[in-house]
Amino acid sequence: MEVIPAIDLLNGKCVRLYQGDYDRAEVFNEDPVAMAQQWASEGATRLHLVDLDGAKAGHPVNLEAIAAIVRALKIPVQVGGGLRDRQSVADLLSTGVDRAILGTVAVKNPELVAQLCSEFPQQIIVGIDARNGRVATQGWLETSEVLATELAERMAQLGAAAIIYTDIHRDGTLQGPNLEALRELASVVSIPIIASGGVSSVTDLLSLLSLESQGVTGAIVGRALYTGDVSLKEAIRAVGQGRWQDVPPDLGSSAFA
Repeated sequence: MEVIPAIDLLNGKCVRLYQGDYDRAEVFNEDPVAMAQQWASEGATRLHLVDLDGAKAGHPVNLEAIAAIVRALKIPVQVGGGLRDRQSVADLLSTGVDRAILGTVAVKNPELVAQLCSEFPQQIIVGIDARNGRVATQGWLETSEVLATELAERMAQLGAAAIIYTDIHRDGTLQGPNLEALRELASVVSIPIIASGGVSSVTDLLSLLSLESQGVTGAIVGRALYTGDVSLKEAIRAVGQGRWQDVPPDLGSSAFA
């Protein structure tokens, strides 16, 4: 299972939110590039960036910081936050970002998702952020009536390379991942699922590893890395790293290389 460190960008700084609350942002590093380099030096094979300003504004805001991180690293970077039109996605990918993560637009404009999946094959991931099983949008500021499982099925049909699933009630809380929700999501799609939110220990990662055979092939870790509850090096040793090539055959065309 791939362990993916997260960097959330707010006002050009590396922060973590508590349950998506912008008023409860904690700054962990003033220099996101240095933070990204640290995770790469500790063995990360992929980095997860979220443009929190962009998610709130509805368009990318931290492109310069993102581009600087991409230039400084040799590992692939995936980015989400405020990607709600074709040009924003194209501009982001032009910086060298490996994959763009779509969120709100998946609910509000699925036709655009289909277009982007066709234009940028294997470079579009759909982030599904849920409260009580229902999809949240607009940087988690709104909760829709759309079920996470229904959205995942539709996005897989449209050609998304993978699904990132975040349980908002677990995000930033160190309470452990929502295994039941992940298992349910994995049962309805045949593309890779990346778990996000709540990882507090290597034990949590090992519990996620039990779902790898069902298609949960990666885990994004945020706050626990910054607080020291999880050592990236120890996590990698515990659950393996970057095994996208080992995803079952029916997932092969979408598996991360």
